[in-house]
Amino acid sequence: MHFADQLRVGLQDLLASGLIEIRENGSRTTPLSPLSWEVRGASEKPLLHLWAENCNLTRRVVAITDQSQERLLLAVERFGRPAPERMEIVRLDFQRNPKQITREDFCEALRRILAENFPDESVEKISTGSDLEHSLSGVYVRGISRCGAVRSAFLAVPGMETQDAIESSLTYALLWLDRARQSSGKAPISALRLILPQGKARLLAHQLSALDSRLAIQLYELHSLNEHLERVDPCSNGNVDSWLIPHRESEALLACAQADLQPLIALAPDSISAHPSPGDQEVVLRFRGLSFARWCDGQICFGHRAPGKLLSPRTEPELKNLVLQLKKFRAPLTSHPLHPFYRAQAERWLQSLIAQNVSAIDVTLDPHCVYQQVVANSGSQHGVVDLLTITRSKRLALLELKATENPELPLQAAAYWSRIRQHQLQGDLERYGFFHRIQVHPAPPLVYLVAPALRFHPSTETLMRHLSPDIEIIRVGLAESWRRGLRVVMRQ
Repeated sequence: MHFADQLRVGLQDLLASGLIEIRENGSRTTPLSPLSWEVRGASEKPLLHLWAENCNLTRRVVAITDQSQERLLLAVERFGRPAPERMEIVRLDFQRNPKQITREDFCEALRRILAENFPDESVEKISTGSDLEHSLSGVYVRGISRCGAVRSAFLAVPGMETQDAIESSLTYALLWLDRARQSSGKAPISALRLILPQGKARLLAHQLSALDSRLAIQLYELHSLNEHLERVDPCSNGNVDSWLIPHRESEALLACAQADLQPLIALAPDSISAHPSPGDQEVVLRFRGLSFARWCDGQICFGHRAPGKLLSPRTEPELKNLVLQLKKFRAPLTSHPLHPFYRAQAERWLQSLIAQNVSAIDVTLDPHCVYQQVVANSGSQHGVVDLLTITRSKRLALLELKATENPELPLQAAAYWSRIRQHQLQGDLERYGFFHRIQVHPAPPLVYLVAPALRFHPSTETLMRHLSPDIEIIRVGLAESWRRGLRVVMRQ
């Protein structure tokens, strides 16, 4: 059988199996399905033409180097290339998720973009796979580049990712830097390069300003149209406008709703609390942290699912029954710990307990000056400090809480610290009605990271090492039975 005929048979057998993928020199070109193909020309070096809606490839085939039911491995020649290259046609067992395809496409494009923007460097490693053992997410593309003896770690965010993914990218970039340094052996990693979509660097402004100034971090924005990487000064993004929601606005809204809400709060005064939201002009009622009713412009809607029912004499029995259900199932000693009312919004439940007894976290914290969910906006971001208070010596303290493992806890708290510190220096806290008639100490705020002791993410200490030495952090671990009462079992 002539070589051209052998190639045709191999392609027919492979393409009959369904979805395929083409890889050149280890890089995926694009998923091709449906695929059209043609083999023509000389029998010794036939011309292979592959085309689909989003791809068109023509290669001269030198040899079939490996063949199985799963793949066809070819040595091919390309015009202008001195040596044969590798083309792999692989059968896929499943249809890839569209987002996974896009991330892999971005991974391959990034390799080319780095080569064009940094011609003196070579990419040693690049990947978009997740690594749960080292807390590395598959959302990002990460790798290592080299220029002579200098090596840099990089992490890039694909343009189609969410704002949450962008805001979390610095956390995972630092974790990747730590992992790259551990695995680099004697070749040190000198810098961290973080690549964001165009115009997104401001989203990380407060996190970046809270990092140790000795950290060699390079921030870039990728302009997708011309594939240009523009370097951004991390320090220039630190002075981003931020503003507090004045506490007097919250107090005024709460006073306006008080008469309507008092009968509802009286149904379980030890468990129900009112939380004003001036931005929405509404007051939310929470039962041990779980939202169950909202007041807006004199009307009350209730129910644990939005939009809820309008409270009226006819629906009032339903509201009372809902509160009875909450008393039964959202109770520390409930016999139904798997009920949704018990499990929902655990972090808010923890917050409600600490707000009532902040001294249980640290006896130096003043229980008479505690603000919940303090909103500090910055551009399109809404930074919400879980609890803001002061010590008995009048030093600011912010508490960031997590009920489950979350690697973002340290940088999230550091970003809030950066905002609160900025407002402290500007005198905004007093001007906006916080800590009325109290002379707050000018020292930077303390930061408390509070979680069940076994729920601190393993990466917490690693991330804390990268924060500014100006941020004084105290880790407080609670007993797993925190719903039955706050008991500190670890303080560092």
